[in-house]
Amino acid sequence: MRRGNDDRFSVVDLFSGGGGMSFGFHSHPAFEVVGAADAQLGKPSSARGSLACNSTYQLNMGIEPVAVDLSSVSPRDLKRALRVETVDVLSACPPCTGFTRTNSNNHLVDDARNSLVPRVALYAKALKPSVIVMENARELLTGNFLSHFKSLERDLVNLGYTLSNGVHTLTTFGLPQIRERALIVATRSDVESKTLEDLWDGYRVSPDALTVRRAISHLSSLEPGEVDRNDPSHVAPRFATQLNRARIAAIPHDGGSWRDLLDGGRKTAKFLTPAMMKLVERGKLGSFPDVYGRMAWDKPAPTIKRESGHVGNGRYAHPVDDRLCSLRELAILNGFPADYKFGGSSLANKYRHVGDAVPPLISYQIASAVAWSLTGDRPAITEIILPGTSLRAADILPVNANEMAA
Repeated sequence: MRRGNDDRFSVVDLFSGGGGMSFGFHSHPAFEVVGAADAQLGKPSSARGSLACNSTYQLNMGIEPVAVDLSSVSPRDLKRALRVETVDVLSACPPCTGFTRTNSNNHLVDDARNSLVPRVALYAKALKPSVIVMENARELLTGNFLSHFKSLERDLVNLGYTLSNGVHTLTTFGLPQIRERALIVATRSDVESKTLEDLWDGYRVSPDALTVRRAISHLSSLEPGEVDRNDPSHVAPRFATQLNRARIAAIPHDGGSWRDLLDGGRKTAKFLTPAMMKLVERGKLGSFPDVYGRMAWDKPAPTIKRESGHVGNGRYAHPVDDRLCSLRELAILNGFPADYKFGGSSLANKYRHVGDAVPPLISYQIASAVAWSLTGDRPAITEIILPGTSLRAADILPVNANEMAA
């Protein structure tokens, strides 16, 4: 079964992005990542290569993904481009943009990118992996366009795979961020599927390990546009206008939101945008509460999305500094190790590399579960922690008898 070098299991990553899923396997001693593929499309109208995520991938994995369009490349041509015939583990995480509920249009219109999900079965048939892993928005399994997953499920079952799938809140597994994701694991009949729940059976994470404070408070204070002298990724963009900077400065520290601007009279109400004013007029203050919001020190971060590189896109402002959270801060909150490198020249794209990614803190655990499936050896709970991330061995606590009964 082992086909990598040094008797390790081989891994190919499709839709590899900036390497979030790959890095978990790359860092695990049981695996060797032997190939990856990504067309580097920021959005359907973008030119191929515009996202520049393959440079980030290469900086951290040491191999360059092939830039092929997985919506059209044949399995035969993909194998030729990757220079592989078969593989032990296939990671395939198609874009979630067409499924996620953050785009209200997704409840009504079936995005063309959603058809990438069933195409994974074509590549599985050609590469013959023992295990397939897929991560996506929860709506892949719960939304209006479930048919794409059902098509994939049918084709994989016909190829002899058994599927385990579910929706997970990733704070359960130590990520300091509220992030709900669908995870699918498909295994051949001779492989016993092991899941994240199996890894964590009998254990839980200390709540103190899940806060923004714990994850990023040690990083230096910054002004907008300032770069930390010791870490080029600890940088936040300059504000496009002084008005935006003044608006963030007017929002209370440690969890404040745009709705707090209403409490300061004329002095702060002048910072309300036209969209905010319309919500006020309609009495719908619950709509988009995180826009221009600050993170709270003693809570997990909100979901870090691909367009997290602007304070107007969510609760991405620093708890106390009057700026967007830096690239490094958001990367740590999304489970990247503190020394992860980001390539390309566009800071906005680097933020997308973070927001698009499977959190490496989680993908290392996925790799640990897959290794257990392939070898039959259960790892110790302390062995599933990716070094350099915010999760530590002391954060993992045994579940007591009362908790198990509940």
